[in-house]
Amino acid sequence: MDHLPLAAAASAASAPAAGPQQGRVLDAYKKALATAASVAAYAVLARSMARELLPDELRAAARWGAAFVRARLGAAEKERHTVVIRRQLDGGYNENQLFEAARAYLATKIDPRALRRLSLARSRCKEADGSSSWTTLLCLEPGDSTTDVFDGVEFRWTSMETGGGDDGKRGGKGGGDRGHRAPRESLELSFDAEHTDTALERYIPFVMATAEQLQRRERVLRIFMNEVRSWHGFNHHHPATFDTIAMDPDLKKSIVDDLDRFLKRKEYYRRIGKAWKRGYLLHGPPGTGKSSLVAAMANYLRFNLYDLDLSEVRVNAALQRLLISMPNKSILVIEDIDCCFDAKPREGHNTAAALEQAVDFDYLSDSDDDIGGAPPKAHRAGDLQQQKLTLSGLLNFIDGLWSTSGEERVIVFTTNYKDRLDAALLRPGRMDMHIYMGYCGWEAFKTLAHNYFLAFKTLAHNYFLIGDHLLFPEIQELISGVEATPAEVSEMLLRSEDVDAALRGLVEFLRERTRRRARQEAEIKNELVAEEGNAA
Repeated sequence: MDHLPLAAAASAASAPAAGPQQGRVLDAYKKALATAASVAAYAVLARSMARELLPDELRAAARWGAAFVRARLGAAEKERHTVVIRRQLDGGYNENQLFEAARAYLATKIDPRALRRLSLARSRCKEADGSSSWTTLLCLEPGDSTTDVFDGVEFRWTSMETGGGDDGKRGGKGGGDRGHRAPRESLELSFDAEHTDTALERYIPFVMATAEQLQRRERVLRIFMNEVRSWHGFNHHHPATFDTIAMDPDLKKSIVDDLDRFLKRKEYYRRIGKAWKRGYLLHGPPGTGKSSLVAAMANYLRFNLYDLDLSEVRVNAALQRLLISMPNKSILVIEDIDCCFDAKPREGHNTAAALEQAVDFDYLSDSDDDIGGAPPKAHRAGDLQQQKLTLSGLLNFIDGLWSTSGEERVIVFTTNYKDRLDAALLRPGRMDMHIYMGYCGWEAFKTLAHNYFLAFKTLAHNYFLIGDHLLFPEIQELISGVEATPAEVSEMLLRSEDVDAALRGLVEFLRERTRRRARQEAEIKNELVAEEGNAA
């Protein structure tokens, strides 16, 4: 047992030696803290001095260099590729559309709270019809970066600015600054080398498509009318949308889905050998919302409207010229198509002389010049029957040889009487979707009630927020048994901003319509009984 006292003695002997060692560690720790505090203080001071003394360009370059070093250190084992997208091409004579598209796309990805400096830019968008609109964008400052994730791949965008300054050629008699070089702007897209195919084949096209959609939403829509051989446009501010239009919800959804598929199928249409267009035939009684549906389509697609009045068109050549001059991404509308082509000529007007008086041959002079001058007047009168406006000339543009003169177009025909249409218009495949716009049903009424009373902002109750009212059951029963158009129901709802008063007026209107229908049915029944009695 002698080893126990020996161990205790050894422990006691080593205890005094531990004290000085701990003291040295503590002193070193204190010195490290003091050094760190000093470095931090110098860093804060240096940063403040840099803000005051260094120009913005130099500080931007320093930030870019630090970001570059961090990116290199963070991906030391991975090779990085960079795509440079310059703002100007051909020595500054042409704008790079990809640069503008990328900048518009990045404006939706930038978090203003994550960056100390941001710039605002006002961009002018040129439309296909020659008009233009302005939009404000949030942009990266030179040297700043932001990241974006696409299909699980991280892409880094960096704004760059190079060049600028004086090239020594400034001067001249006017004292101008023609020698001053504008800075060259660019965007750098960097990513891991293994994702190069994803970047070039999928991500950049995605950026372009997204920017195009953003431009559509920002554009000021226009509606065009035809006068003889040309289009004249006006700003179009119709408020109809698929949220406000009164129609069956399932039918509404099917239309929206069809439009979405159409926009995404450019390559699909090309692959199957069809023109990239879509045709809709809207039919139903007057006042059922056909024109409102056309406006809702335009607002949803952000396409301009071209309202074609065929009474202003006298020959197929003029119709062809009008339709060819329509730009892509547009909607052609022909209302009341059943009234546009009359197959029965008026008596006494089927002679060459009458046709010659009805049509001004100078109207065709532009196209005649292209083939060496117009034919003699006598021959023109004889050929007018083949030259005048015909249904076949219109159909040739819809799905004939001229249907490929443009792409991404929507064609809409409207009619109140589908049974009066020429069979050629109803041929399968000619109009892709036939849409019946019927009388106001229960679901359509709820949409109207919500729109009208919510717009008034005078809700005394929460009826239309929860979809209930004491008169709703009676309205649902009455509206299912009468033929009332959405226009008629809207008129009744507009008569009062008070919810209860407006609904009571609508109930009385529907009751009267029900009584009138009962009287009509009784009269028809009595007539049938009388006819049977006379026959007996």
